[in-house]
Amino acid sequence: MTPEPQEYLAQQFEADRTHLRAVAYRLLGSTHEADDAVQEAWLRLSRSDAGSIDNLSGWLTTVVARVSLDMLRSRKAKRESPIEFDGYEVATPLTTQSAPAAQEQADRADPERRAVQADAVGLAMLVVLDKLTPPERLAFVLHDMFALAFDEIAPIVDRSPAATRQLASRARRRVQGTPEPQADLPRQRKVVDAFLAAARGGDFEALLEVLDPDIVMRADQVSVRNAAGKEAAGAPRLAPQIRGAAAVAAALKGTMQAARPALVDNQIGVAWAVGGVPKAVFVITFDGDRIADIDLIGEPDGIGAHRLQLLDG
Repeated sequence: MTPEPQEYLAQQFEADRTHLRAVAYRLLGSTHEADDAVQEAWLRLSRSDAGSIDNLSGWLTTVVARVSLDMLRSRKAKRESPIEFDGYEVATPLTTQSAPAAQEQADRADPERRAVQADAVGLAMLVVLDKLTPPERLAFVLHDMFALAFDEIAPIVDRSPAATRQLASRARRRVQGTPEPQADLPRQRKVVDAFLAAARGGDFEALLEVLDPDIVMRADQVSVRNAAGKEAAGAPRLAPQIRGAAAVAAALKGTMQAARPALVDNQIGVAWAVGGVPKAVFVITFDGDRIADIDLIGEPDGIGAHRLQLLDG
């Protein structure tokens, strides 16, 4: 007897549940939040046109990843301190014996939950992962732990595949505790100098030459708000996200007069500084001789999270 469509979906979802919980737990470090992410994936599946989904497991993994990314961003925005994983403060070293009796009882009552935690990354790894940005964490976990291709991860983090690869690479180095490799700074500086000259001079065609066709420029709320209030003074015409070289060039053309090159986390970037104090930072991802992605940060805490050195020019 053929099961009803909803029953069939439920069966397929249950077959993937352990995998989905493992993905969510690695991303979030909390079984409670992981369960919430998996439940949200089921709700979205039940409201979707499931017949149009070619790869249900892949679709569910993507949904869980997107939901987890939103939860990570919300967690960062709240600036919770100290960070907790399943109720434990990470500042306190833990062993399995230190778990409360209620926690141990819950594990015994839920073998699947215990299996997910046993298979998941350890507490020390979760502490390191929490120091990554949400996009870095997602790119690293999905690629290095679940072997998803960068082409599949890129739409989730709203970046190009090349920029997503750099996110995972940067996260991998931080997880492994290895120093950042020396970037090709002269080459990057040449690209940034051409970028600034074209923007300041209002040269649309020259901007297109240094921007990747699929570039995405993102701006935090402070940057968007300040740009809107200072547009007449030469600030870019910003939206939270601008996609494509033509749109980014149009937004930046005739601006950047107060910007200058800067060393941002061992790569060349751009900073606006007033009296030597950075007020906004362009974190730039390069793909060869072009700029693949730009993250504009105006939040003081966001600027402070980067190693920054202003350069002449």
